[in-house]
Amino acid sequence: MKKLFAALTLTAAVLATPYAGAQDGPAKIALVHGLSGSAFEVFSKQTTTGFNLGLEYATNGTMEIKGRKIEVIEKDTQFKPDVARSVLAEAYGDDDVLIAVGGTSSGVTTAMLPIAEEYERILLVEPAVADSLTGPDSNRYVFKTSRNSSMDMQAQALALKPDANLYVATLAEDYAFGKDGIAAFKKALEGTGATVVTEEYVPQKTTDYTATIERLFNALKDKDGRKVVLIYVAGSGDPMGALASAEPERFGIEISTGGHILPVLPTYKRVPGMEGAIYYYYEAPKNEINDWLVAEHQKRFGSPPDFFTAGGMAAALAIAKALETADDWETETLISTMEGMSWETPKGTMTFRPEDHQALQSMFHFKIRVDDNVDWAIPDLVREIKPEEMDIPIGRNN
Repeated sequence: MKKLFAALTLTAAVLATPYAGAQDGPAKIALVHGLSGSAFEVFSKQTTTGFNLGLEYATNGTMEIKGRKIEVIEKDTQFKPDVARSVLAEAYGDDDVLIAVGGTSSGVTTAMLPIAEEYERILLVEPAVADSLTGPDSNRYVFKTSRNSSMDMQAQALALKPDANLYVATLAEDYAFGKDGIAAFKKALEGTGATVVTEEYVPQKTTDYTATIERLFNALKDKDGRKVVLIYVAGSGDPMGALASAEPERFGIEISTGGHILPVLPTYKRVPGMEGAIYYYYEAPKNEINDWLVAEHQKRFGSPPDFFTAGGMAAALAIAKALETADDWETETLISTMEGMSWETPKGTMTFRPEDHQALQSMFHFKIRVDDNVDWAIPDLVREIKPEEMDIPIGRNN
C-alpha cells in the first residue's frame, strides 16, 4: 500500500510539474503546420519564413530573449486531424515546448484545440481563419493572431458598400472556413437592406464549377438591382476563372472576392476594377516593421513578402512581446500577459481581445489595377479598415 501511495504521489508530482524549460536551456517554440499533402503547403512555408524573420527582428538577430536562446522546431500535421493531435502532443510532451504555433487548415486546427487544454500550454493559431477556432468549443489556452472569417467578411461587406439595391449569391467551400465566412458575411449585411439570394458550397479541391455557376446565375439574373457573386474559396480550383469565362456580364452580374497570395493574384487580371478586402498586400501598410520586412524579403528571396509571411511575423512578434513583458514564462503568467496585449506588426497594431484571445487588426479595402509590366493584378489600396469599424462577434468568454 505504501508503494502504491508513493507511486501515486510521484505521478501527481510529475503531472503538476510546470514547464520544465522555463528554468534553463533554450526556450522551444513549435511550428505545427501542414508541410506535405495539400496545396496549402505554401501557406505553411510562408508562415515559417515570416515567423523566423519576426524573431530575428524582435531580437536584433540574436534569437535570444532575456538571455535565453529561442529554438524553433517544426512538426508536420500532413493536413490530417489525427496526425495534428499526435504531433502537437509530442511537441508539448516530448519536446517540452513553451508555445506552439499552428495550424494551416481550419479543420485540422480545430482538432488541435483540446490538446492545448490537456497539456495546459498555449497554442497560438496562425494562419487558420475560421471564427470557431476562438469559439465556444475552444479554450483559454488558445490565442489567435490570424484574422478570422468575420474580419474577412465585414471588411468585404464594407468594400461592397451594401444597400437595398444589392443582391448577392455566395460561393464557398463546404467546411469550417467557408461556412464561417458566409455566416459572417450575412451577419455583416444585417440592417443594410442587401439580400443574399442563394448560398452555394462546394467540396474542397473542386475543379468543375459548371453546374454551380448555372445555379448562381439563375438566382441573380432576373433581379432588378446590383448583382454580385461573392467568392470565398481558399484552395479549390479556379472559381474566378470559371466565373469570368461564363461571361456574367451578360446578366449584369459582377464578381467580388477578397485578396489572395501573390501566386493567385495573376488570375485577378480578369477582373480589373473589382473591389474587395484583403488581409495583407505588401504595399498597403505604412510602418517601419513592414518596411523592414519588404526590404529584407526582397533582398533574401528576390520577391516581396506575401499574405502569410506577414502573418507568421505577427505571430513571432506577439510571442516576443509576451516573453519580454511577462514576469516569468509559466503558462498562467503568459496568459495574463497576453490578454489585452497590444503589439506592432507588419499590418500595424494588433490587440488580443481579453474575452476570446482573437487578435483585432486592420483590413485593407482594395481596387484591382492591371499593369502589363507586373506579373500579378495589383490590389491598390482604397483605404485601411480599422478594427473599430468592424463588429467582430466574441467567440467565447474566458
